[in-house]
Amino acid sequence: MSSYTHTSAPNKFIKNGGIRFAYRKFGKKKGIPLILFGHFRSNMENWDPAVTDGLAKERPVILFSNSGIGLTNGTTPATVGEMAKDAILFIDALGLKQVDLLGFSLGGFIAQQITLERPELVRKLILGGTGPEGGEDMQTYIPEVTRIATNEVPVMDDFLYLFFTPSEESQNAGKAFWKRRNTRKADLEPATSMAVMQAQANAIGEWGVPNPDFPRLKEIQQPVLVVNGHNDIMVPTINSYLLFQHIKNSKLILYPDSGHGFLFQYPEEFVRDANLFLNQA
Repeated sequence: MSSYTHTSAPNKFIKNGGIRFAYRKFGKKKGIPLILFGHFRSNMENWDPAVTDGLAKERPVILFSNSGIGLTNGTTPATVGEMAKDAILFIDALGLKQVDLLGFSLGGFIAQQITLERPELVRKLILGGTGPEGGEDMQTYIPEVTRIATNEVPVMDDFLYLFFTPSEESQNAGKAFWKRRNTRKADLEPATSMAVMQAQANAIGEWGVPNPDFPRLKEIQQPVLVVNGHNDIMVPTINSYLLFQHIKNSKLILYPDSGHGFLFQYPEEFVRDANLFLNQA
């Protein structure tokens, strides 16, 4: 095992294609690495240590910031396809020949695209709180979600509304997540800029243009675990079912009384389910 954890892993840098990518690696030293792709406006600080450290007990875990985000230079593209190409540059720079991917929200769009572009690179795929290209009600957020998701400086109450349900249990879980999320104190990444937010919003809008046939999902042959909360108000939960329905080798898990941030509400259960899936032959 590496001596590093989510809160202590140093920032590392690697260059490819004119981009200097920032990343952190921790967990087991051997095994197929799991690369994490985060949500709209996120960087490496937005992950839950209970999730990342739990996953890292059984495999190498890699967090990174794609082009234009956090400590990574360059300009954030305005399409999912270009974001995936930049992410592939990062993976290739590390010299990795096979990886597992965990894509959460917007990160799930990117992870799907990487799998389609470089199928030989991806062994297994976890898609959380996300949906297929052209899914249902994905082109724009509902007005209140849009207003809160685009606040210049997101605060805890924004996450409690967007990621958790109104129930007392879910809200308390959200507050516990926020506390865990802020346990790292040193070598933090800067928050994403408004320019990054706009580019990502454009990419989400293009990805969400309705296309009910989902033709490319049939190309994904890898084992896929689809996970979400029972009522995701950011990427409606019906899209998790659509992924499950159209990807041949997939499994679907929905967590109770939860929303977009299901994995932060149920970190132990999610880690258990993810590790079980990734460990299966």
